[in-house]
Amino acid sequence: MNATILSLYIAYVIFGAIVGSPLCTTLKTFSELCFTSNQDMLEILFYTFLLSISPLGEARAGIPYGILNDLHFGWAFLIGLVANVLIYPIFMWLIDTFNKKFWHHRIYRKSVVKLCRKAKKSVGTSVEKYGFWGLMVFVMIPLPGTGAYIGTIASYVLKMERRSAFMAISLGLLISCFLMAGVTYLGNKGVALLSLN
Repeated sequence: MNATILSLYIAYVIFGAIVGSPLCTTLKTFSELCFTSNQDMLEILFYTFLLSISPLGEARAGIPYGILNDLHFGWAFLIGLVANVLIYPIFMWLIDTFNKKFWHHRIYRKSVVKLCRKAKKSVGTSVEKYGFWGLMVFVMIPLPGTGAYIGTIASYVLKMERRSAFMAISLGLLISCFLMAGVTYLGNKGVALLSLN
């Protein structure tokens, strides 16, 4: 079985388990959510997406924001994951484009080299040594200085094959987003139970 199909199947199974409904019901719920006059909910969806794609927190900020603003656990997870997975192709395109246009400028080249050294230092030797699995674990750990942006830079610096790097980053993000969504959801429920007492 192709690795891409397997990853999509795993994401579908996890998402189906979270939402607890078949895909058609999920799509119906999504369309009802999008086409209702509830502007607050659309704003929460939008900000969840923006926070999840931003380098300031990625899905580690977006998913908790969505859940704490009463967005369904499954939707917060899905939107955070999709936004976070989009980082790799967009950021790789930006890296390639900027390097082609600005590499001949000394200031740009100097700052890129400095950023690449910082990224290589932050990922350590584990990504170089373990490749796919090292990058996946690095991206998966929900700590500051890890995530899709640094993982993308590291895969570029280490000259990893792009499809393999994308799959490693996506798998790491899937696990990280699931952990963040689960911890935030359970924490939110725990605080609600404590406030009842």
